[in-house]
Amino acid sequence: MSDVVNLKEKLSMIQEQWSPRIVAQMNDYHLKIAKIQGEFVWHTHAETDEVFMVIDGEMEIHTRNEVIAMQAGEIYVVAKGVEHKPVAEKECSILMVEPAGTMNTGDAGGKLTVDSPDWI
Repeated sequence: MSDVVNLKEKLSMIQEQWSPRIVAQMNDYHLKIAKIQGEFVWHTHAETDEVFMVIDGEMEIHTRNEVIAMQAGEIYVVAKGVEHKPVAEKECSILMVEPAGTMNTGDAGGKLTVDSPDWI
């Protein structure tokens, strides 16, 4: 038997920004939620695509060639190997889908790296 995950309820449990939490697993993929605001770091994921879905608010995904503007209910897939940087002027809630063990800062590392996201 599976549990239904209420994303709004789970998001209400998160206070810090840029700190993803795992809400579900599908095969070898984690579904992670986060609250974001400001600019993240430029990074790439050489081995995997990364899915972003805006749950609430607005965000942009900057690549070296374009800026993708997203609103609530929209999904964008960043192809593997594409350098990108998420940006949100105001607080935004997002869902990400990526293989388990994928580092949030990809190849960049740094102070925003979450080595092992908590389940929420």
